[in-house]
This record gives sequence, structure tokens and C-alpha cells, in this order.
Amino acid sequence: MKKANYKILGVMSGTSLDGIDLVYVNFDYKNAWSYKILKAETSPYPLNWQETLSAAINFSEESLEDINLKYTRYLAGVISKFIEKYNITDLDFICSHGHTIKHEPENGYTLQIGNLKELAYLTGQKVVCDFRVQDVELGGQGAPLVPIGDRLLFSDYKYCLNLGGFANISTEDNGKRIAYDICAVNTVLNHYARKLGKEFDEGGKLAAAGELNKKLLKELNQLPFYAQKPPKSLGMEWVSEEVFPVLEKYEDDVPAILHTYSVHIAQQIASVLDNDQNSNVLVTGGGAFNSFIIKELKDYSQCHFTIPSKEIIDFKEALIFGLLGVLKIRGEVNTLKTVTGAEKDHSAGVIFDL
Repeated sequence: MKKANYKILGVMSGTSLDGIDLVYVNFDYKNAWSYKILKAETSPYPLNWQETLSAAINFSEESLEDINLKYTRYLAGVISKFIEKYNITDLDFICSHGHTIKHEPENGYTLQIGNLKELAYLTGQKVVCDFRVQDVELGGQGAPLVPIGDRLLFSDYKYCLNLGGFANISTEDNGKRIAYDICAVNTVLNHYARKLGKEFDEGGKLAAAGELNKKLLKELNQLPFYAQKPPKSLGMEWVSEEVFPVLEKYEDDVPAILHTYSVHIAQQIASVLDNDQNSNVLVTGGGAFNSFIIKELKDYSQCHFTIPSKEIIDFKEALIFGLLGVLKIRGEVNTLKTVTGAEKDHSAGVIFDL
């Protein structure tokens, strides 16, 4: 008989590079999954790691092997400090996403560093990790993986919208879970906020002060990715090759770029919603704190947007990757072919025992 209760540590590092999210959570199964977050915090990246992770997309294979080992050791230190700080003694295992460096599913390749066996040795804990590789090998996008958690933990909402480095959405369609990336969000906004001396655009104030550039908005909305049908996913490669070249033509007015790109985000998200005032949209990720984007969303869609507690906004992805690890340990499906386009539903991830 399978266990019904698990105390695990979910660990997530997103493309926006704000830090490593750690959530100590109790999952319980009684006909349905429930959870209780016991402790949660974000460990910010020091500047040297921000710069390294940002540049790693261009590293050689040899350099990537080296940075993978160094990052695994760094990650193990962050996790161990968290366990020690909160005196956690009853952990079943760690579920870690790692940090995405390259994501090229069209080439059958995705790389998340920090998923080496050393993570188990250095933390002294069983580890479930590397959730994306198997899906790509099965012909899938390897992303998004969170929708299984949306179905099992947040089924009260018609849509689950995450505004992180990228915007992605998850919903039920004729009894099937579908999900896909919509557009880049904080990967672009943070890049331009830094040009104004800020790490990010707090509350969207810089964007709100800028003016709309209609020509730029039209160019952005015509990017080919938006015409593609799901399943589809995005990586930094797409931002570098498709988005930045458009924006760079207008860099003499950075506030206008922030304003226009934020409107673009809202328009692209609104275009995939049903525009029904009875449809409830759960909004999480760092972008949920961007008041300007939320205002624009409400201007372009009649859906009801729910901003949950800060804890859920900040840690929903780490929480759900924790659940993916639990499902893997139980030998149950944690990745849906209707979401990723893989040839079959499957139980993704690698287990490292001590």
C-alpha cells in the first residue's frame, strides 16, 4: 500500500534569475491531494551567479560540465542551509527542478543544471530531479510541467496563469489538460529595468510612466510564435533571437519599451482566454505583483483575475515540482502528453538514493 503522507522539499530556480525558491511542504492524499506549506523562502542569487547563469547559454560543452558541477555544489549548500535553519528532521526526499540553461525541444535537447547525483550525497537526502529530459526524449516540449499540479491542487480555477520569466497557462479542454507558453515576461522586463538602474520594475511603475509605441506593439504582436498552435514552449534562445532584435530598434526610449511590452503581454494573454466574466483566472509568479500588467489584463479581458496569497504567488512552482517528485516516487503519471506533445503520459524524473 502506498504512503498517503509526504514531507518533502520542493526546489525551483526560474529563468528570471531572482533566486532559488525552497518550500517545505506536507502533501496528503485522501481521495484527492491536499498540501500545507510549512516553511518557504527564496535564496537570492549573488551577482556572480546571476551573471554566470545568464551567460551560460553560450558556454562550450566542457564549460557547461564544469558549471553543472559547481552549481550542483552551490545548490546543495543552499538546500542544506535551509534544512539546518528550520531544523527539518523528517524529510522524505528533495524534489529539485535545477536551473534551465538551454531548452531546444525542436532539437531533442534540454539542459537543467544542478541535477547531478552529488546533490543527494552533499545534502544527505534522497533526491528526485531532472524532470524535463525524458519528455523531450519522448518527442515532447519538456514544458510546461506544472499543469498536472494545476489539475490536482488548483482545480477550482478555469485557468492557471503563471507570470514568471515567461507567461504560461493551463486549463481543461474537453476533459484534457492543455498548457503552453504564451510570451516572455520578466526575462524581457527585467532586462530593460536594469538599463534604468533597477533590478526589476517594481509594481510596473516604470512601465506605467512610459508611453505606448504603436509601431513597436504591432511588430511584437506579429512574431510568428504567436500563430503557432499548442503544444509550444519558449526559452531564452527565442527571446535573444526574436524579441530583443525588435526591441533594440527602440532603445532610445526604455520607459516606452517597458510600457509597450507590458501592453503586449496583456494582449497576448487576453487572446488565449475565453473573455467570460465567470471564468476565474489564478495569477501567480512574480508578474502577479506588477500592478500595471494586471490593470492592462483587466482592460483587455472580462475574465475574473484572482491574485492569491504572496506565499502561493512566490512558491507555486516549487510546490508543484514537489508534487511531481511525489508522483514519481509513487510511480504515477506526472507529465501529460496533452500538455507537452509527448507520445505518451509518463512519470518523469530521476531518483538518486543515498
